[in-house]
Amino acid sequence: MRNAFLVSYDICEPKRLRQVFKTMNSFGDPMQLSVFRCELSAKEKALLIDRLDELLHHDEDQVLIVDMGPTKGRAKRAIEFLGRRSPPPSTDPLVV
Repeated sequence: MRNAFLVSYDICEPKRLRQVFKTMNSFGDPMQLSVFRCELSAKEKALLIDRLDELLHHDEDQVLIVDMGPTKGRAKRAIEFLGRRSPPPSTDPLVV
């Protein structure tokens, strides 16, 4: 089963910020600056956390991960936009 996650990050150093962005881009779709929507299995979520954990300086940086539920359920309606909309999330298979 896959769940949808909203991932937001605040990274203090530009080099780490670029590395985190590249990592996030391989796991999900950008919604706004430093905000991604990811559809992940439990294994993929663990891999994402592991990769981010290696990049972060835990005393300076922060990552917020919100589980929005199963991708086929409530998660499709969990995000509302005001103003300019982000493109819809990709439904293509994820290769990690």
